[in-house]
Amino acid sequence: MSGTLADSIRATLGDFSPAERKVARVLLAGYPSPVFETVAVIAERAAVSTPTVLRFAARMGYRGFPDLQAAVRGELDARSASPITLYEAAGLGQSDDRQGGAGILERAATVFAPALTQTLAEIPPHDFERAVELLADRKRRVTLAGGRFTHLLAQYLGLHLMQLREEVRLLPDRPVERTAALAQLTRRDVVVLFDYRRYEADKTAIAQLAGEAGGRSVLFTDPWLSPAAAHADVVLPAQVGTMAPYDSLAPTMAVIEAVIAGVIEALGPEGHRHLSRNEDTARRVGLI
Repeated sequence: MSGTLADSIRATLGDFSPAERKVARVLLAGYPSPVFETVAVIAERAAVSTPTVLRFAARMGYRGFPDLQAAVRGELDARSASPITLYEAAGLGQSDDRQGGAGILERAATVFAPALTQTLAEIPPHDFERAVELLADRKRRVTLAGGRFTHLLAQYLGLHLMQLREEVRLLPDRPVERTAALAQLTRRDVVVLFDYRRYEADKTAIAQLAGEAGGRSVLFTDPWLSPAAAHADVVLPAQVGTMAPYDSLAPTMAVIEAVIAGVIEALGPEGHRHLSRNEDTARRVGLI
């Protein structure tokens, strides 16, 4: 199974019997916590029999409910993995057997190419189209925010959008400015968030604030899904497998490039006019 158990359940929801769908909804509500209840408790909450819960686990490809729970424990371990744990698990830097440039490039091809292909294949077209629709809507204001490393991705997407349309901003770093920007969110706002494992609580809070204000949120995240996914209108997950102890953001960059292409297409002539005005202004003030 690719992705999380929750992803697999959502993808196959239509294949379940009515009773099994009740089990699925119980497990998805507050996932992953309900998974670690006893079979009897889950059956009671879903108003089904205990054999139905066991059949659900079998339908998902597990030999029993303990196997299903073990798989989710593995997800949680993966979600909380840090660079140092990944470094130690891979035994990096502990061997004198060096591959050299050619060997590293060959291994990179076997790691990054499949991750990129899988990422683009697994993003639901509807979610991608909705993200493009929100970012191309010139009646909306776009605010972008990333994390320790992913702020670079937020800046990259934001700088492209600034050349194509009005009212695009990066969420300020300084507390007073950041607070003011978030306090001013309204129903016409779209927040774009980047949040990957070792998730940052402020991203979930920002998605909640946007929703409470009537606005929308687009989340770029990893296969295990940031907690902010529970509040986001659009979720765009990407693979993060790499050869190094840091998650790869290369697949996410490809998704960003695709989103930019979609926004350019959606804006049509107005995007071209806005870019031309920017170019002319930059020339006049000596920036290009």
